[in-house]
Amino acid sequence: MRVELAPVAPWRHELGHCLHATAGVLLAHRGLDPQIVLGAGWGFHYPGDLRREEYYLPGHAEDLFAGLAPHHGLHSRWHTPAGPDEGWQEVRAELCAGRPVAVAADNFHLPFRPAYRDVHTNHLMVVHGFDDEAGEAYVTDPVPPAYQGPLPLAALTAARDSGNPVRHDRDMFFTANPIGNRWLSWEATDPQPPFTPEFVAEVVARNVRGLTDPADRRTSGLPGLRAYLDGAWERLPDAPDVVDEVFIVAGPVLAVSGLHGDFLDRAGREFGDRRLRELARLVARVTHHWSALRIAVATARTDRAAALPALRRRSDRVIVSYEQVLAALHGHLSGLSPTAHSFGPERTSKRQTDGLPAEVAQ
Repeated sequence: MRVELAPVAPWRHELGHCLHATAGVLLAHRGLDPQIVLGAGWGFHYPGDLRREEYYLPGHAEDLFAGLAPHHGLHSRWHTPAGPDEGWQEVRAELCAGRPVAVAADNFHLPFRPAYRDVHTNHLMVVHGFDDEAGEAYVTDPVPPAYQGPLPLAALTAARDSGNPVRHDRDMFFTANPIGNRWLSWEATDPQPPFTPEFVAEVVARNVRGLTDPADRRTSGLPGLRAYLDGAWERLPDAPDVVDEVFIVAGPVLAVSGLHGDFLDRAGREFGDRRLRELARLVARVTHHWSALRIAVATARTDRAAALPALRRRSDRVIVSYEQVLAALHGHLSGLSPTAHSFGPERTSKRQTDGLPAEVAQ
């Protein structure tokens, strides 16, 4: 038997990780726009749930899609089969039902990855078909160097069943976390909102509220970000693991900021709103400061004490860049009509489902 689902096309944002690339492929397959869905949310949340995975998203271990798309009613859940045979049969059944599947995999066993036979890491990609007679699966992995095509089923099985061990000093950040043959299913529980000025205004208002007045100021929003970075630098001299922790936590926060900047820029272009494009540039500054901080902490491993003053300065710049954006966003919202960013039933009644697949629109 042979199954190859279509259309399945690579999608990637330059600041995104394998989580965002994989989600983009799955969203586009169901007719949703990855840039809009993945770019709408923006914030900070880290409850201390560090996981050594390339597809890590703080605070959303059990529901990655809810964290990726907080304004679109998406949800996902992990499936952890008992072993590789059961793991493949579960994925194969999803494919036969017409659903491409996100699977966790160790790059060490994937011939198209630069880490092949060199570095272990906990990666995510899409399986979109199989050929029983040829003993192959069809995979889509948009992360550079990017690959879409057949993969020996034996290689996929090894990658999905890997213990993901640390064997040398190049096995960094995303190791020591067994893959476990895990795969991800997802669904859209709400009708999808149309991309309109009203929706963008509502998204901006909710994001501002989440950053300035979060439910838990210790772990979320700008207060939580300040507390986290200050605490990390206090621990750093005596805790070498802080280097990996900050590097891993900063990755998805950086990606979300980059996606949101592009979301605002697209809204500004489509709606002819120059203010939104200016806001997008301010959000882009946030991503630049996160990039600098992430690189700085990754290179601080050998002399953490010496690196500490520069890390504090860079984290201060991250905070200031958020404050500048939030001040500009408040100004933007104050110029909108009171109903433009309401949170009540009125918005729900305006949601648009025409043209979406049934499983998304329902």
